[in-house]
Amino acid sequence: MKRTAVPLATVALLLPLAACGTSAQAGTGSTVTVGYQSKTINTVTAGTLLRSLGYFEQQLGALHDGHTYKVVWQDYATGAPITAQMTAGKIDIGSMGDFPLLINAARGKQLGRPTHLVSVTGYNLRGGLNTIVTAPDSKLSSVQDLKGRKVSTSIGSAADGTLVRALQRAGIDPDKGIEKLNQQPAVGASALDAGSADALSQFVAWPGLLAYQGKAKALYDGAQLDLPTFHALTAREDFAKQRPAVLEAFLKAQAQATDYLNAHPVAAAEKVAKATGLPAEVVYLYNGAHGISTFDPAVKPQLVSALKQDVSILKSEKLTGDIDVDSFVDDQYAKKALRSAYTKDLAATPPPAASEVWPTGAETTRTFNSPDELLKYVAQHRSDIRAAYVPDATTGTLWFADRAEWVVDGSRLLPFVAPATAQAYVAAHPGARTISYADALGRAS
Repeated sequence: MKRTAVPLATVALLLPLAACGTSAQAGTGSTVTVGYQSKTINTVTAGTLLRSLGYFEQQLGALHDGHTYKVVWQDYATGAPITAQMTAGKIDIGSMGDFPLLINAARGKQLGRPTHLVSVTGYNLRGGLNTIVTAPDSKLSSVQDLKGRKVSTSIGSAADGTLVRALQRAGIDPDKGIEKLNQQPAVGASALDAGSADALSQFVAWPGLLAYQGKAKALYDGAQLDLPTFHALTAREDFAKQRPAVLEAFLKAQAQATDYLNAHPVAAAEKVAKATGLPAEVVYLYNGAHGISTFDPAVKPQLVSALKQDVSILKSEKLTGDIDVDSFVDDQYAKKALRSAYTKDLAATPPPAASEVWPTGAETTRTFNSPDELLKYVAQHRSDIRAAYVPDATTGTLWFADRAEWVVDGSRLLPFVAPATAQAYVAAHPGARTISYADALGRAS
């Protein structure tokens, strides 16, 4: 089945450069223009949270170079328009996901305005930032069930990459085996709700938001791919060379915002929720102490390796040709700005998965050693729970406890993001069986 629309990323990038926004030319005088995606909460340390904390403005003020800087923050829904503005010379620094970063690299080189990946915002080493969801009452239970169905995604995004890879592993041709609807995340969410799409493959925070609202349920956990997904910061090469101190000031500010998020995850979630209108409970699912995303600015070798593997997906979508990833990645500015802290971050590993409860009215969460312990606590405090989170028993992806698929195996209660992974566990463990969340709570109490 053929796709129903021209790729959004392609349309946005082929717009005449003269039409790419109306802001003043970036990188001139004392104005610095930053492109970010407020609701793509894996980028908050270079966008939403950073802006609310004011750290970049403070770092610029500390330069004492004779300039009074003005920071212009421009908010977008996806990475494609940020790339269009960067190649028009109207955005200096931008944050976006791994697949849009590659398009950013290709488009910058094509137009003679090269860009470079200079730092990472957030990542998941297994791929858990992207999820395929279906309607709450859908009979679909696995990726195999998507054959011949209408699936909404944003072509050129990391979520599309997850969809393509998941279909390939299921033996389904990504081009002919489904009808792919190329839609913005919000449009895709509406299509799923209206029944005009059978499934939706999207990036953080859309799957978690729809699950939290009761408008969707998980069909496929991107972490099943066991391939890193991430978001990062890209900067125009001419801007970086002409104003390295300004770029380094941004990277220092990003590191400050990262430290704030890691030290105050609940407060950070509340700040991001206030700025975006997203529920804080959804923000925390991804950005919390044991959330799906890990935040540090280091450009880890695993992420660069994953980026190289992503090129083939974009080539198959005819969105790019070959991309020299090694020349695109340039962390020299981060190394200079952060010094020993960068080396430390480079060696850091994500915290172990854990179960958490966010009690009503609390400014901190409670961590439990197992899902069983969490369920016991929830059963005893049902009216005082703001949110409860549990890690998938096989992938470690955090999910809402009341939206998870539960399995009982002897005395153990095990949560899973998607039904297929729960069923796979049951098939491999005689005596294990799936149960409802209510049943799981009853057994724990």
